[in-house]
Amino acid sequence: MSIASKLESLGVRLDDAPAPAANYVPFVRMGNIVYVSGQISKTAELITGKLGDDMDVEAGAAAARVCAINLLAQVKAACGGDIEKLVRVIKLTGFVNSTADFTQQPQVINGASDFLVEALGEAGRHSRSAVSAASLPLGVAVEIEGIFEVQ
Repeated sequence: MSIASKLESLGVRLDDAPAPAANYVPFVRMGNIVYVSGQISKTAELITGKLGDDMDVEAGAAAARVCAINLLAQVKAACGGDIEKLVRVIKLTGFVNSTADFTQQPQVINGASDFLVEALGEAGRHSRSAVSAASLPLGVAVEIEGIFEVQ
């Protein structure tokens, strides 16, 4: 099954990748490797909150899933609009807006990891880091950056 078909079966549509909000590029392609800048938990609206305070792990994982979808939108843009050129996810670095005593960052970032494996199968398996952040831009709950192999 193609990536686009699998995403469609999951009810996911890759919108146009968002433009950067400051003086940086959303991705850098070096040969067959794409480095995607941090994607925040944003759909039509920002998904804000602080894990361990006003947001639970399940809501944080849902926010991380949104970040993963936004990462794929950037990969699609890096491949000239053809998501089928994605070979595999190499690495994710996830930042979780959380309180000092919150320790479930990995479970939050699982929302992105689980989605990528569901959507891409073995090509979605990746190395990763999941770290706490005292705050994130615009108060978002999660931000994730990624490294991808493409054709």
